[in-house]
Amino acid sequence: MSPTTPLLSVRDLCVRFPAAREGRTRRWVHAVEEVSFDIPRGTTLGLVGESGSGKSTIGNALTGLVPATSGTVELAGEDVLAARGSRARELRRRIAMVFQDPYASLDPRRTVGATIREPLDVHRLLGDRRARDARVAELLGLVGLPAGAAQRYPHEMSGGQRQRVSIARALAGDPDLVVLDEATASLDVSVQAQIMNLLRRLQGELGLTYLFIAHDLAAVEHMSHDVVVMYLGRVMEHGSRTALYRQPAHPYTQALMSAIPDDDPVVERSRERILLTGELPSPLNPPSGCVFRTRCPLAVEACAGVITPRDFAADHRAWCIRTDEALRTERLRSAAR
Repeated sequence: MSPTTPLLSVRDLCVRFPAAREGRTRRWVHAVEEVSFDIPRGTTLGLVGESGSGKSTIGNALTGLVPATSGTVELAGEDVLAARGSRARELRRRIAMVFQDPYASLDPRRTVGATIREPLDVHRLLGDRRARDARVAELLGLVGLPAGAAQRYPHEMSGGQRQRVSIARALAGDPDLVVLDEATASLDVSVQAQIMNLLRRLQGELGLTYLFIAHDLAAVEHMSHDVVVMYLGRVMEHGSRTALYRQPAHPYTQALMSAIPDDDPVVERSRERILLTGELPSPLNPPSGCVFRTRCPLAVEACAGVITPRDFAADHRAWCIRTDEALRTERLRSAAR
């Protein structure tokens, strides 16, 4: 939503997976549908939604782990999806990823040093082994680990230390964009705070750009400049962190926001949450129009039609025809009873 030139520009991204046939009809899982966003250089875009919303699939499509069905992904003006051969490998190097479970994403048979050095070896960076080992020691220092950690194995480290290793490995290829896929979700709360503070420090020092994927809205608020809220593969709301958290416009966003605990225990005990009813629809057959309408307490017949976004400001829009009503949380809670 920033007016500055974006480092990453995603337009109408679709990711669909083939499912079992029904007779002669091929069925498709609509994992991501017509998603668009920009990320200005040096900023963080938070991508939030419950399980099955498609947020991790977007990260996997950006890094080439899953193929995109259609749409464009431009990194500094170059189409990542259209690139081939050595150019494609170079563009993929510039998009790194940190996964949720650092133990599963690190090879238990390789030392920490070998793991961090792997991107340097694969992309033939820095010339000789001595220069690469020096870079490994430098990266360990950047993430708050001693140089001696290079000789250790993942099982000899704590969860927080392993995630620091994962971050160091992601930075080894000198990426422009780092995709953080639930990078703090598997850690203890105190360790989560340490890792998020580390990521923010690295962003300030190195000018990094992040796509921060999470289901924890409190973490997203702490980390992000802009936020995209997703449900069943589609964008529900997109705005700056300040605008979206101060005045969430979409009923789904408001329901998510109501789950954030209050710091004041007295307020928390009396706080009323918006509880959604009904089951999450199947991505094999998503609802027409607004995909949230089958669970929305404000849904009307028109919600099954074409939904166009409504802009509240230059940095805030929502895909909902009843945003005037949705902006009043009290009315939404009353309708949900």
